Formats: sequence, structure tokens, C-alpha cells
Amino acid sequence: MSGQLLLAFSVFAMVGAFTPGPNGALIVTSALNFGLQRTLPFVLGVSIGFPLMTLGVGLGFGAVFARYPGLYTVLKYVGAVYLVWLAIMIARSTPPDMDKPPTGKPLSFINAVLFQWINVKGLVVAASAVTVYAGIAPFPYSVMLQTVIFFVSTVLGTFTWAVFGVSLRYLLRSPRAVRIFNLVMAAALIASLYPVLFGP
Repeated sequence: MSGQLLLAFSVFAMVGAFTPGPNGALIVTSALNFGLQRTLPFVLGVSIGFPLMTLGVGLGFGAVFARYPGLYTVLKYVGAVYLVWLAIMIARSTPPDMDKPPTGKPLSFINAVLFQWINVKGLVVAASAVTVYAGIAPFPYSVMLQTVIFFVSTVLGTFTWAVFGVSLRYLLRSPRAVRIFNLVMAAALIASLYPVLFGP
């Protein structure tokens, strides 16, 4: 096992978990609009779904994508359409009354798990990880180790994003401020598609 490569991968996983992306944007928006307790199923779904997707990519789906690149392209555009739809829902959402219990329905645990398979940024991160950092241990232990590290980093990252979203409930007290925030997050979701759809 390469200690230096393991450390490098751990840093890579933490950076990926804490930098903005579709998962973080959705969690922050959900926590702001629905509170921490109702957002936890989505947080857990991302925390479990992303490492499981990495495990799947590492143990075989990567070979499927390599053999059938058209499947990856289909997933990319399906994911893009879904993200645009989510962005529209966020932009159109009614700001909650911060003095009353939140209403509406946040994304569920199953939504979060399934979303990882059309979250193109996540697929790219997972595919990069299992190839670039394959030398941290012999296969298949390398993939299993990466899955565990991704699980720890994703739990820390998603929970941090959720707490950040909840803290915004106390800063953004007016419906107008929440509406502006929702519009900004919707725009950020759409902007996150640019490097995926138009990058090299």
C-alpha cells in the first residue's frame, strides 16, 4: 500500500466533498427551506449513494462505460435535464415562513441514492478516482478502500452543507432574501453543468 498515494487520495476525497457541486447545492437549499431534520434523509442518501456508485464504477461499471461510451453520453444528458428541472423547481419554490414549521416535500433518501448515477460530476469524480488512485492498494482492495474514504469524506461534507443551509435560515429571515437565495442556487446548479456539457 502506498502511504503517499493514500494521503493524496484522502485529500482529493475531502476537497471533492467540501467544494460546491450539485449535491451541495441541493442539500443547502433543502436545509434552508425544510430544516435539518427533514433534509437528513437526503444527506444520508448522498453519503451512502456516492460511495456505492464509486464501488460500482470501480468494480465493473467503468468497463461498461468504456465499452459503450454512448451510455455515458445518455446518462450525461439525462442528468443535465434532471438538474435543470431541479433548478426550475428551486427557483419557483415558495419561501418558507421561518416562524412556522416547513411545508412541502424535500428530496428523499432514494432520490439521493439514485441521483448519484445521473450526477455527471459525481460519475467523473468516481471514474477519475478509481483510475488515478488505483495504486493505493491491490485490486479490488483499492476500490474498497476508496469507497470507505469517500464514505467518511461525503458524510462530513454533506452534513457540513446541511448545517450551513440551516444557519442560513437564521440569516435570511425575509421571504425576499430566501427567494433571491433560491434563484442564486438554481443558477449555480445550471452553471455546474457547463464544464460537464461543454468542457473538453
